[in-house]
Amino acid sequence: MIKEIKGQVTAGKGNYAVVVSRFNEFVTAKLLAGAIDCLKRHGASDEQITVVWVPGACEITIAAKKLAQSGRYIAVICLGAVIRGQTPHYDYVCQQVARGISQINYDCAVPATFGVLTCETLEQAVERAGTKMGNAGADAALTAMETVNVIEQI
Repeated sequence: MIKEIKGQVTAGKGNYAVVVSRFNEFVTAKLLAGAIDCLKRHGASDEQITVVWVPGACEITIAAKKLAQSGRYIAVICLGAVIRGQTPHYDYVCQQVARGISQINYDCAVPATFGVLTCETLEQAVERAGTKMGNAGADAALTAMETVNVIEQI
């Protein structure tokens, strides 16, 4: 018989860290609210959630790595919003954040989920922060819980 491992979406008893960028806070605050609401709906208490604010998206990775290495968290949820402007700065920031979060997943035994919006327009960011396209913060929290559960089963 083939053994199949599927993750359950439940907060369990561990602690979750949420790293959120202050830059574009009018969007990231909505992502944070979605992540916290999702964690609580799946059984997390206030005591299981730690929120760490960083200045911008590039700073998400250093804080997330320190949290993942601390041994105090079962997952790190990374939230930010990068919106394209008039310069190539957008491309550099998006590449660095994606690479950094991916590297945390390779280096640490703690999953880091990607809830960083990379949008062409402000309207797209707003849509992904709780309106038409759902809430990417909640999606990142769901991913964190399910990934933790899969890892526990392995």
